[in-house]
Amino acid sequence: MNYRSSFEFLGLPFLHIAGGKIENGRYKRGIAKGWIAIGDISYGILLSVGGIAVGGIAFGGLGIGIVSLAGLALGVLALGGGAIGFASAGGAAVAWYAAYGGLAAAQEYALGGAAFAAHANDQAAKDFFHSSSLFSSASVMMGHARWLLLLLLIPVFRGLIDWKKRRDSREKPMP
Repeated sequence: MNYRSSFEFLGLPFLHIAGGKIENGRYKRGIAKGWIAIGDISYGILLSVGGIAVGGIAFGGLGIGIVSLAGLALGVLALGGGAIGFASAGGAAVAWYAAYGGLAAAQEYALGGAAFAAHANDQAAKDFFHSSSLFSSASVMMGHARWLLLLLLIPVFRGLIDWKKRRDSREKPMP
């Protein structure tokens, strides 16, 4: 599947969706580029969703963006299994300013199972994280991450259903 919106701004489509396909027996990744990009590999100015997502707000396996929510998240605000940024939350969070997670390392504030910072697991760190809407939201999201993972299964099942339909249509004998 490859969809590009007809509306363009500064030479980029507003929306580009690129799905992978089989060419010559090999899988070719879908690469999407636009203001909003969705694909195996995506580059989106505003929003990017994909296995590898690069953009303003990036969702994916590997996300690089100003705000990144990913398995491995790199960004100013990073949330993921591994999160690296100015402010980070995740299983392993490394941040310049504040980190929250199982392993949390930062310059100023860290709260977690193993925390390293000027204020690590002390009252100042607890007050900072409890008063921060960003980290309160991150805590709620991490608490419900298993449900977010279920959402990722929807495209997998959809792809399997489409694959089975294509396979079955090729195997049917012509009348």
